[in-house]
Parts: sequence; structure tokens; C-alpha cells
Amino acid sequence: MIAERHDVIVIGAGHNGLVAAAYLARAGKRVLVLERRDVIGGAAVTEELAPGYRISTASYSLSLLRPDVYRELELARHGLVFTPKDPQMFVPLPDGRHYFVWRDGERTRAELSKISPADADAHKRWSAFWDDAVAAIRPLVESPDPPGLDGVRAALGDEMYRMCVSGSCAGTVRSFFGAPEIQGPMAGQGIIGTALGPEEDGTAWIMTFHAIGGELNGMDGTWAYVRGGMGGVTQAIAAAAREAGAVIRVSSPVARIVVDGGRVRGVEVAGGKLVEGPMVLSNATPAVTFGSLLDEGLLPSPFAERVASWRYEGAVVKVNLALSELPSFSMLPGTEPASQHFGTVEICPSIEYIQQAREDARGAMPSPRPYMEVFLQSSTDPTLAPAGRHVLSAFTQYAPSLPEDWDLVRAAARENAVAALAAYAPNLRDAIVAEDVLAAPDLEERLALTGGDIFHGAITPEQSFGERFDYRTPIEGLYLCGSGARPGGGVMGTAGRNAARVALGA
Repeated sequence: MIAERHDVIVIGAGHNGLVAAAYLARAGKRVLVLERRDVIGGAAVTEELAPGYRISTASYSLSLLRPDVYRELELARHGLVFTPKDPQMFVPLPDGRHYFVWRDGERTRAELSKISPADADAHKRWSAFWDDAVAAIRPLVESPDPPGLDGVRAALGDEMYRMCVSGSCAGTVRSFFGAPEIQGPMAGQGIIGTALGPEEDGTAWIMTFHAIGGELNGMDGTWAYVRGGMGGVTQAIAAAAREAGAVIRVSSPVARIVVDGGRVRGVEVAGGKLVEGPMVLSNATPAVTFGSLLDEGLLPSPFAERVASWRYEGAVVKVNLALSELPSFSMLPGTEPASQHFGTVEICPSIEYIQQAREDARGAMPSPRPYMEVFLQSSTDPTLAPAGRHVLSAFTQYAPSLPEDWDLVRAAARENAVAALAAYAPNLRDAIVAEDVLAAPDLEERLALTGGDIFHGAITPEQSFGERFDYRTPIEGLYLCGSGARPGGGVMGTAGRNAARVALGA
């Protein structure tokens, strides 16, 4: 017996699934969101690390969220509050020097001049270049039907295409900056979430992808903290969806997408219950949507082959710590919140340092000298920890390519991250109260990120623009609304918004 029926069923309450649900419910559809976990948010979630300590488990900072999603879903009214990081980066250096990257260009150039006066001058050209590049590329990213790579090259021209898409982030950075200490942090965004090293082609696009946000923060490419952690984003979107009439059900894993005669009939939830609906939007990865949830033989061969060949790169180990006090950096000592605690602490003294971390991880263990982005959000948001206490989130690369024992990988990654930061802040070890280390298997099991890939599939050029999965699928009534669809990963909301609009127009 059929227990219920809805116009639309959304699989997964990650941010894109919730965005899609909100738009569809606002269009008058009866929408049901089914989430396998007991908490909504997917990878944009705030969870308790230890009693009184809350942390952004996976995704940790906000920039890419599209202004139209923010505005149209009235997310401010639904409780989303964020504050641009300033400084954007604090860069400690092995020789005891340091510098900041501020939102203000002149202030940043004054900092860079301490390292290299020539690079301080180059920063003006760097900023102007990205203004032009983002203006040209952002419309391609937001389009529901972007061109393939040949069309992108034609739209950008050969030089911008090389520097922003097909080339290496190292090559692009070296076109502007000469000092290794400045090159490293500037290139860091080009290897986020990828198994590629900074010298490899295609990493220029990953750097560009991370530069296309920032409008909500008042400046292209700038990042912000969300009050209460990244779960604040998904809670606000969920509130907008519920207000429009969507029903969100947790602890409700979908076991199978039910297809009859080439058309979606609904879904079967754990336990065998059928929930009917003529439209299903999946926020799961392509591997889960088209593999685990669909019966074999339903997809045409070319599409099935594409799904099978889709590359996932679990290059990240996330190390989350609860602390009794803030790190006291040798070059700027002190455990009271100050500028060195407010932005990203970038452990990345050169491009060669990143490349070596990649080379080290080609075997069974992570690099002893990891590339790291470290966030101390509690320094500006005291709601995340008990009074005087703090949380630390370390995004580290690279996970090993050929791991033999994930327990050993977790232990090594934790020790490597702590050692790398303690080299600059010696009090760190004794300040650790609790910890949570998430390697690829943990990201897959807990957050359903296939292979531990934070983007639902590598966002290298050959898997981006029109080369990424369309929202439409070969199964009538089935749509892909997650980060495996165009334009890709990050807390952006574009995939959810575009998928809903495509579905409504079908």
C-alpha cells in the first residue's frame, strides 16, 4: 500500500538539495526531502566535537554562495549571518617572519613589501587580472547550459584560458610574483580538494573556481565565517524551504530510485516503503545516484560509461581540534584573540613545499609536511566553544594515493598537522582537549562523499563547464541537483537552483 505521494522527492538535505527544495516548494510543488543522517546539512554542517565545543565538520568558510540564492530565498531573514574574514590570511614563515593578506589592497601591499617590494607592486596587476577574469568567467559558471571547453576557450581567448583554466596555478602565480613566500599562499587555492600538485595543468581552473565568489562579502574572492559555523547556512536554507511548504525528514535513507518504463515513479526508503512522486532530484554524488540507487541496466551505455569513468579525488584529511587556548605564535605571541587568529592561517611557505607534499603522498602515507589551511573561528565567534576555549579546523593535503591502513593514515595526518602548526605555535600540543580526524573513508561514510571527494568529482577542466553532468538525466523525471552537476562543488547553491528551474521547465 502506498503510504504517501508528493510532487517532488529530493534525496539528501545537503545545501543544494535544500536549495532545490525551497525553489520547488515556492513554485507550488509538494516537496519531500529525505535525509539519511539524523541531522541536515550534508558537508555544510555544525556538530559537537566535545561537550560545549561545536565545529564546522567539513566545509568551513563561505564565499561561493550565489547572491541570487541568498536574495531570493531571503536567507538573512531566515537567520544566516556571516562576517568577512579580515585578515583573509595570516602567513607565518619558517624563518620567523610573517605577513597578512587583508581585504584592503593597500594594506596587503604594505604587508607584501616586507617580503618583496617588487611583489607588492605586482599585487596591483594581480588584483586587476582577477577582476577581468572573474567578470568573464562567472556567467559561464552560473549558466545551466555552459559551453564545453572549446567554447570556454573561444569565450575567454587563449591567454586567459591558459592562465585561468588549462594551465597550472603555479604558472599563473609565477606570472606575477617572484618571492617563494608569496607564491605559495597565492597558489594554495589551486590545489584545494584535488590530488594534483600545483605544477600540474588544470590547477589554474581550481584557483579560478575559488575566486568567483565573494560578492556577498563585498569583494570578489573574499571568504567569510558563518555565525554558528557552516550549519548556519543549511539551517537558513531549510527554514526557507519549510516556510514554502517543503517537508524535511531526517533518518530516512533512500534505498532505491524506483523507475517504471523509463520514468521515475518515486523512491523506496529503508524498510521497503514506497514514496511516490513523478519528479526526483538527487543531491547525492553521481556514483550514488546512478550506481547505488538505480537498478542495473536502466542507463544507456554511453551514460553508464561516463558515470563509471567519473574521477573522484579524496585528497583531503580534515583535522578538527577542541582547544583550551588559542595557538600562541612565536612571531606574534599571545593567546588572546588577535589578527593572527582571525583569518586563515596558511601553512604554505612556497609552491615547492606544496609540490613536495603531493610527492610525499604518492605512496601509502600522508606527507609529514602537509599543506594546511587552519581556521580558528571561535576567535571571532565565541558561541562555538566554552568561555575562553576554542576550536581549530585544519584542512590538510595530501591524503595518500595508495593507503594500506586508514587508521595509520589518520594517526599520521593528525600528528603531521599538529607538528606543522606547533612549529609556529609551540603551545598547541598541550592545548588539545579533543579531536576528530576525517580521512576519505570517514568523509564517505559520514557525509556520503564518494571517495572522500569534497566536490562530488574532481573539478578539473575536463569535469567542469559543459563537461560536468547536466541536471537532466536519461531517466525521465530524474534530475541531479548536487555538486556532481554543473557547475561543481563548494557551498554555492547554483546546482540546486538551476536543477529546480530545469525541472520546473520540463
